[in-house]
Amino acid sequence: MKPAISIIVPIYNMEAYLARCLDSLMKQTLNNIEIIAVNDGSTDNSLGILEKYAAKDSRIKIINQPNSGVSAARNKGIQKAVGKFIGFVDPDDWVDRNMYESLLAQAMENNAEVVMCSYLREFGTHSKAKVFDVPERVIYTGGEVNEKVVRRLIGPLKEEVRNPELLDAWGTVWSKLYRADLVKTNGVLFTDLQIIGTNEDSLFNIQVLYHANTFVFINEPYYHYWRVNSASVTSGYKPNLMEQWLNLYRLIEQFLEEKKLQEPYYTALNNRKCMNIMGLGLNTISQNHQSSALIKIKKLKAIVNHDQMKRSFQELELSSFPIVWRTFYFCAKIRSAIGLYFLLNGMDGFRKLIR
Repeated sequence: MKPAISIIVPIYNMEAYLARCLDSLMKQTLNNIEIIAVNDGSTDNSLGILEKYAAKDSRIKIINQPNSGVSAARNKGIQKAVGKFIGFVDPDDWVDRNMYESLLAQAMENNAEVVMCSYLREFGTHSKAKVFDVPERVIYTGGEVNEKVVRRLIGPLKEEVRNPELLDAWGTVWSKLYRADLVKTNGVLFTDLQIIGTNEDSLFNIQVLYHANTFVFINEPYYHYWRVNSASVTSGYKPNLMEQWLNLYRLIEQFLEEKKLQEPYYTALNNRKCMNIMGLGLNTISQNHQSSALIKIKKLKAIVNHDQMKRSFQELELSSFPIVWRTFYFCAKIRSAIGLYFLLNGMDGFRKLIR
């Protein structure tokens, strides 16, 4: 029998977490699934763990490939998926037992191509729900999908800028269920992180959801996002991140032009560019960036003086920001690299003031 859902798990050196992830998928209340485990050239015991689990459960399909990155691994999974719907799970995360049965029920009830749930951030000692200030269930149809969801994935408008840390909360792929033909018919694939640095999830969702007629959001945290192992821009230095994010912006701009989308979408993208100064700044001052404070300040100065960043900040409206964030983005707007450096170094305390 053809599976209802293909769940794609990209795996690279995840032996410490993989069993927890696979256990949660094998225990799903929806039995009619396939688990496509793409082993992306792991050098630890990840493959051995996969083979052990596959011997016990025929729903686990192992694909081995040379290390090519998470985007290539997910793309291979999409290619091999035979389910009517597709889901994505990262191997250091896990899901509630009823996640996929619940999402599928919403998809069938509402004839939705994409269904999304909320999630819990897991810190090892405690959990924290990602708060979405929306009702228990939201359904967008027709043009609303682009106006309410795609535009929000591109960037925030007006009061949406109040919490920059929510910038990509809607953009995760692992919190969603996609109708497979929506993805495959439109030829949507993940972009290599060597090109865009991060945000491959948001870019994928922009390209997929543009073609969707019905989107359902369920304000229920079925997904558990393991933050202890998070490889964010704050945990390592990426010397090419600025250039990669400029590539990301260029791809989004090309999409807007191709689809002939209107001014609010361009304003949203402009706001994304400005708000991303936090990620660029945290990357620059990272402890793994082995340079002096003076060099880091010079790099911050180069970022805020980049022509594209200067143009974006000229258009940024600060009035909707809370006072603390307004201070941060004002420093970027006036291109105060020293001010940004000290604010970024105090970011932990800075964030506490906002909560």
